[in-house]
Amino acid sequence: MVVAMRMLMAGYPKQLQAKQGEPMKPITIASLTLATALAAPTAFAAVSAQDAAKLGSSLTPVGAEVAGNAAGIIPEWTGGLATDAAPVDANGFLANPYAGEQPLFVITAANYEQYAENLAPGQIAMFKRYPDTFKMRVFASHRSAAFPQAVYDAAAANATSTKLVQGGNGLTDYTLAYAFPIPADGLEVVWNHITRYRGNAFQRTVVQATPQTNGNFNVVRFVEEYAVPAGLEDYDASAPTDMLYYFKQQVTDPARLAGNVLLVHETINQVATPRMAWLYNAGQRRVRRAPQVSYDGPGTAADGMRTSDNLDMYNGAPDRYDWELVGKREMFISYNNFELGSPQLKYDQIFQAGHINQDLTRYELHRVWEVVANVKPSERHIYAKRHLFLDEDSWQAAHIDHYDGRGELWRVAEAHSVQRYADKVLGYTMETLYDLVAGRYLVMGANNEERANYNYGYKTSSVEFTPTALRQSGVR
Repeated sequence: MVVAMRMLMAGYPKQLQAKQGEPMKPITIASLTLATALAAPTAFAAVSAQDAAKLGSSLTPVGAEVAGNAAGIIPEWTGGLATDAAPVDANGFLANPYAGEQPLFVITAANYEQYAENLAPGQIAMFKRYPDTFKMRVFASHRSAAFPQAVYDAAAANATSTKLVQGGNGLTDYTLAYAFPIPADGLEVVWNHITRYRGNAFQRTVVQATPQTNGNFNVVRFVEEYAVPAGLEDYDASAPTDMLYYFKQQVTDPARLAGNVLLVHETINQVATPRMAWLYNAGQRRVRRAPQVSYDGPGTAADGMRTSDNLDMYNGAPDRYDWELVGKREMFISYNNFELGSPQLKYDQIFQAGHINQDLTRYELHRVWEVVANVKPSERHIYAKRHLFLDEDSWQAAHIDHYDGRGELWRVAEAHSVQRYADKVLGYTMETLYDLVAGRYLVMGANNEERANYNYGYKTSSVEFTPTALRQSGVR
């Protein structure tokens, strides 16, 4: 398969060039990773040992290019943020290691055309939809992503062993994280997002809000638990498993929803073994199967503002789409959002009319993988097309544009990422999903006002992720 690579001509504006003292040269991305992908004989084969040896040398241990870009704006990856990069308070909230930095420039509706080559269609649409308020503060770029050595070891092993099965909708010989650090096509790139490292186990309290067009909002509060099999205290490495991870989500507020619990068993092969989900309704005191918690089924307590597979930017079985790899490009994405995640902020300072407070967000220039997903002719989904941009250093989806059945841009998703350096996990401070038609949006994963940050030392076992355990979890 021939993959058309976008050769992106980029550079910061002339006023910044003058400040740096020399003119900027056009940026051409020479992607060792993409070159290897183009040479791969089949999308279903692991790479050779010779290619895998590039991990940890010319490529980072999870498959990004170590080198910076030609213009010197994107720096070389040197290992990411150290675990002691900045202080961590008693509740686990992270101080900002880049607190002294100021924006290099700000992109607005008045000047976005200067930067269009480094913007997604959805970002441009946001400037047009909210010309007076939407902005992007651009800072110096930092390659902050870092993961535990066990993750690097797993990615290296997966590179030569993991294969796609069941038409590309499942994996074999996969372990822990990053199924395809040297991907051959768009489907493998998306599997890297699905299998990216999010910690072995964690517990968090987060909120979801769907502000009205005037900015008024109420929050839905969740206590969420997540674990991969290796993160369970009763994990048996010798026992085969088709489980990718376990997820449990309990509503604690508002009172009318408190006690409702969702449980998901996410499988490695969702065609052979479809996702298993259960709901406990506290009012009925009943546990029931929840097949609607997948694809474009409605998201939990989201006021119709998201689908089940919108959570975590994209989740679930990829079988309803054809995934086309466009290539790699340089793009402004929301990155290192320590300020946005500060416990000093209140939700009403963040959730505003139209979009979150863009004076609190941080954007940087990074390389991203670009993938276009189109619904297969034999399938259905309310999003007929998805346009994805994934951070090369973490494989986390940074931005996704969603199109309706008429081909019109409908919803715009942004992940406001942060390196949780104390635990070597790159995740979100929050994610947003903007509805360009309704003029409303959804924000998920914020925890600024909660008592504690993510707990990556969370101890749990498989019995906590059973339907039987839901009743006890959901007691009001």
